[in-house]
Amino acid sequence: FKLHDFGFRGVSSVESAGTGAAAHLVNFMGTDTVAGLVVAKDYYGDEMAGFSIPASEHSTITAWGQAGEVNAMRNMLEQYPTGLVACVSDSFDVYKACSELWGGELKDAVLARDGTLVVRPDSGDPATTSLKCLKLLGAKFGAKTNDKGYKVLDDHVRVIWGDGIDLESLCTILATLKAHGWSADNIAFGSGGGLLQKLNRDTQKCAFKCSAITIDGEERVVFKDPVTDRGKVSKKGRLALVKERGVFVTRTSCGRGDVAGDVLQAVFEDGVVLVDQTFEDVRARAALPAADELPLLGSAGLQHYLMGLLGL
Repeated sequence: FKLHDFGFRGVSSVESAGTGAAAHLVNFMGTDTVAGLVVAKDYYGDEMAGFSIPASEHSTITAWGQAGEVNAMRNMLEQYPTGLVACVSDSFDVYKACSELWGGELKDAVLARDGTLVVRPDSGDPATTSLKCLKLLGAKFGAKTNDKGYKVLDDHVRVIWGDGIDLESLCTILATLKAHGWSADNIAFGSGGGLLQKLNRDTQKCAFKCSAITIDGEERVVFKDPVTDRGKVSKKGRLALVKERGVFVTRTSCGRGDVAGDVLQAVFEDGVVLVDQTFEDVRARAALPAADELPLLGSAGLQHYLMGLLGL
């Protein structure tokens, strides 16, 4: 639930929202993109692949007027007295909201809830604004130090940042918080266009290519090898996917017949679906190894591991 899908409104179609959101749900379970839930249910049999929480958006706060912002916030607490509730807090002054509204006038109401208020700043520099909000909330609600030595806000309050999030900005925010002694447990992220739309086929150089063909009973390898771009060399012949030293590696030009250890299997052939997989099957296959099983950063093993993931 650390990376929430906010992307429906920013994509090109309902279909792209559904496929992108379903892909996100393979590794996460927080989403506001209902189309992804529909894809997971209709094609993979998952009755409910993701979840969300009550949350305000700007118009539900600004409609109360600037003078009524605190009443709009109080209304969110009253309407949702238990569990998680998120409230956008930068409509006018996010720092005042953290220190004087949530941490002042509404502090007792926040602490009286059986649940967690998630404060959402939504403008400004992501790293510095998130950090300042944590400091202000920590000053008002208190923070404890966890067993790793990082500060964690009182359980009644957390932060979510959902503006301009992509892999680069997310890493910058986390690095900034770490440098100032704040735990990643304090913050979650919401991503829209950076999650579902800010990518294309070339993001990971993904393409489907013909690699073998049979003409008049003769099998031939099919490939491209342009002298102007070695990065566009395609794989030759019949392919197999095997594990070597703990990582998957693609073998090329395998010829007919089984290859020892090959994990590739026919899923769709001649208009017929041969394998009916559940969403949980997909999630299990995509799960990362345990942290203690991953190669050490900077080691030759890590390089081999990553190259295996990329099929290099």
